[in-house]
Amino acid sequence: MTKADIVEKVASGTGLTKLETEAIIEGFLNTVINSLKEGNGIEIRGFGSYKVKKKNSRYARNPRTGEKVFVEEHFVPVFKFSKDFKSAVDKGMKEIEKK
Repeated sequence: MTKADIVEKVASGTGLTKLETEAIIEGFLNTVINSLKEGNGIEIRGFGSYKVKKKNSRYARNPRTGEKVFVEEHFVPVFKFSKDFKSAVDKGMKEIEKK
């Protein structure tokens, strides 16, 4: 599913235009990104939480050449799914498998 697919589904479910829905979804995504850039975490109950994790510098291996490569310290966004989210996905997939 792409962002355009999400916009279409949300627009049809809410009665908003696709243009309005796209602006809302873009606004949400930009809010998440900007919040994480500032070092703040985000928790959406029943869905999950976003936070930034620090990765220490280390030596890695280039799989093509086998040579050691130094990877500097960096930060990565991480997402942890809520228990409700995991349960809903598990239940949905089990129902699909029964068919």
